[in-house]
Amino acid sequence: MMTDLGNAGNAAEIIKKYGFSFQKRYGQNFLIDRHVLDKIVDASLVGKEDGVIEIGPGIGTMTQRLCEAAKKVTAIEIDRELIPILSETLSGYDNVHIINEDVMKTDLGALIKNDFGEMPVRVAANLPYYITTPILMALLEQRLPIESITVMVQKEVAMRMQAKPGTKDYGALSLAVQYYAETYIAANVPPNCFMPRPKVGSCVIRLTVRKKPPIDVKDEDHMFMLIRAAFNQRRKTLANSIANHPGSGHTKEEVIGALASLGLPETVRGETLGLEQFAALSDMLIKDSASLIIN
Repeated sequence: MMTDLGNAGNAAEIIKKYGFSFQKRYGQNFLIDRHVLDKIVDASLVGKEDGVIEIGPGIGTMTQRLCEAAKKVTAIEIDRELIPILSETLSGYDNVHIINEDVMKTDLGALIKNDFGEMPVRVAANLPYYITTPILMALLEQRLPIESITVMVQKEVAMRMQAKPGTKDYGALSLAVQYYAETYIAANVPPNCFMPRPKVGSCVIRLTVRKKPPIDVKDEDHMFMLIRAAFNQRRKTLANSIANHPGSGHTKEEVIGALASLGLPETVRGETLGLEQFAALSDMLIKDSASLIIN
């Protein structure tokens, strides 16, 4: 019978057995509440035909449940001190592959092809808060063959990912995530569900990866450059933010002209524009730049 790690006593016992010490540099907070674990697995929509990539399995608390729900699980753990623990806690499962690597240095495309073949693939993770955004954006921007990404993140980050224009949480992360995925918050999670306890509340959020973006834009990189510029100096007008952004290549007058063509005032700030408007502004500026070169 497998040890239920969704129990603080059992988790503490195995941590003590191996003399494991939590590493601040890895942002380790192990989830030890069985009800929350079940909520994450349920929210992930993992089925018996699915392959799952778990990032940061820790001592294998959620991995056990994923192994029971999925066809195959590949767990990527950066801390080599946890590998012996995982070998024990997951010894009863023949559908798990443990990898001791940094997910940010892993060729996930090759991993998916080698480990899962033609299986539908989902990602599930209790992400270290200090590196949440880089991991999520790497997963989304690579356009990997992933159905969904269900993660535990800091509550503040979850709010930013699903924020709408004009709200205090809205920013570059909101636009980037919503370009690649649809967001759904499945649960709020208090600090007492973790070992050790974090200082902030958490959320379980599912990102359902879009087959195609919700808007058409001529140049994605150019649009996201405008978005970064807009929120890098969010107190300034959009025209000033873009003109002052290193490498934007657009003058304040060009931006004001493009905004006017879209029916937007020259005093508009980036926080009020949605994805569609940023795409239209990007296309307009590219068109105007091309026109100037031709003339």
